[in-house]
Amino acid sequence: MNAVVSFPQHEQFDEAVAHPRKIRTVTTGYHHGPITRLVSPSDLGQWIKPFVFLDGGALPPSDVPMFGIHPHSGIATLTAVLSGSVAYEDTTGKQGEVRTGGLEWMRAGGGVWHDGHVLGNTPVEFFQLWVTLPPDQENGMAESQNIAPEEVPVVGPARVLLGHYQRAHSPIRAPAGITYLHVRLKAGERWRFQPNPNETVAWMALHKGSTSVPESLKAGDLAIFEEVEQPIDVVAEQDLSFVLGTAVKHPYPLVLGKYSVHTNARALAQGEAEIARIGQRLRAAGRLK
Repeated sequence: MNAVVSFPQHEQFDEAVAHPRKIRTVTTGYHHGPITRLVSPSDLGQWIKPFVFLDGGALPPSDVPMFGIHPHSGIATLTAVLSGSVAYEDTTGKQGEVRTGGLEWMRAGGGVWHDGHVLGNTPVEFFQLWVTLPPDQENGMAESQNIAPEEVPVVGPARVLLGHYQRAHSPIRAPAGITYLHVRLKAGERWRFQPNPNETVAWMALHKGSTSVPESLKAGDLAIFEEVEQPIDVVAEQDLSFVLGTAVKHPYPLVLGKYSVHTNARALAQGEAEIARIGQRLRAAGRLK
């Protein structure tokens, strides 16, 4: 079971800090406009799969679509809105608004197209995560879930975005063996996270503030931890906001298309064929050039 400690002095915590879980690498990603790409399937996604992609940033108010309508297959995407609001729509027929603290889950499965744009006059701070799907789901039906802020479970300083933490379970129907949290700490607070059994993949990306784990990290950094089951101990040097993912290692190769990630070439071909079929329908409807 996960365990959390959030107080300034504790013998057990101090003992763990003496033998901290080590960081394998730290990256600041690369920028394209207001967005920072921290992980891609062709680079660090190979290290932390099933997590294969992570974008973060602050999008200015605009009626222009964030990325343009585009397809996926073989993966699921999770957009976590940390401030502001976005609108989205997809070819499952779903559309809606994701407010501050809300989540939009798109399980692409065998193929889907989707799009979104910033709502209102407030910049949108967000993380968008991709996770690979297991063979029994990678070419399945697409599914969209919009989770309101009040539906996201909270345990202490952690909001449970995917999976379960202590006794709280995310309402998102994600593959088993994945935990994804949004954590906020005040300056001086300490927090311990014990991953679920066999979740040896672990990483964290800082949204705001700075921390020592025990290496110093600042806003914009993504740290990947060694693949062990050791706890992760965080000390907030400033008011802190970060996302943290742990998972059972995805045991399959990453077979890549332009917008797709599958476990084998046949599954990729099937997904790309479905994407093309949906694309033809969108062109006929005037949605694509």
